Amino acid sequence: MSGGVDSSTAALLLKRKGYHVEGLFLDFFNDKKSVREVKKVSSKIGIPLESVNVSEEFKKKIIKYFLEELKKGNTPNPCVVCNEEIKFKILLKKMLLLKADCVATGHYARITKNRLFEAKDKNKDQSYFLYRLSQNQIAKILFPLGDYTKVEIRKIAKKFGLPAHDRKESQDICFIPKKGYENFLAKMLSLKKGLIKDQNGKVLGKHDGLPLYTIGQRKGIKIGGNGPYYVIKKDYKKNTLFVGSERELYSQKLRLKSINWIIGEPKFPFRTLLRTRYRNPLVYAIINKDEVKFEKPQRAIAPGQSAVFYSRKGEVIGGGIIV
Repeated sequence: MSGGVDSSTAALLLKRKGYHVEGLFLDFFNDKKSVREVKKVSSKIGIPLESVNVSEEFKKKIIKYFLEELKKGNTPNPCVVCNEEIKFKILLKKMLLLKADCVATGHYARITKNRLFEAKDKNKDQSYFLYRLSQNQIAKILFPLGDYTKVEIRKIAKKFGLPAHDRKESQDICFIPKKGYENFLAKMLSLKKGLIKDQNGKVLGKHDGLPLYTIGQRKGIKIGGNGPYYVIKKDYKKNTLFVGSERELYSQKLRLKSINWIIGEPKFPFRTLLRTRYRNPLVYAIINKDEVKFEKPQRAIAPGQSAVFYSRKGEVIGGGIIV
């Protein structure tokens, strides 16, 4: 439980269905204020709450990963790693200690016959972040919000007087202060200014530090000329940011590492749907082991992000990290 509307309503729905529910708050930031807020919610629902301080583990596994990926020139996805390395590991361990039957979270996704599917609310669906779960783990997980829309969840929360029913959602990375991305990276990394060039090597300006930019970015490059310009490549050896036209952002294929197949490895090659970033639309591609070939070239493929595979029925088959 985070104290937000999703996890709070998930707990409420389960209690109303007759489950014996116990709340668990994972304290990532040694945050006493958040603990008090979550206690208010659990008290309103009428369930016990335990708080587990995982701030050191979070720093070592998630924040460190995030910074290391940026140093390599990649675009990290901390939510994917946090679900695999922190949230579900701790929840499932706690389940065994408490001799509970299952764990539940406020994620928007669905589970049917131990298989992972997209949520009913396609705009809020979070199955993309859950592709690293195993089928054995999925067998012990409930996603009570999977068959609801966000609007419906807010209405339920309001009806039962949950404190978070009208709280605004944060789309930011949880450990970076709001509107403080550049300051956070300046504090955590040694940002070094360098040249911005086009593909022909022409110098167009100066960048403020390569980790501040991601593939496909247009805003914030701060150069004039015959643009618009987009980030198309980062050369860390030469500390150079390469920009170009949107046409130069398109790729026909990509390669993956750390692939996870939820229900076992398929026969290769095979055709499937996939998305290469959380908000990207699903597109068709041919998968041959660690290589993905798109049927139509795709825009702004960023190393470090995940490519997640879906069936036409919305089942998450698996995925991997883009190299």
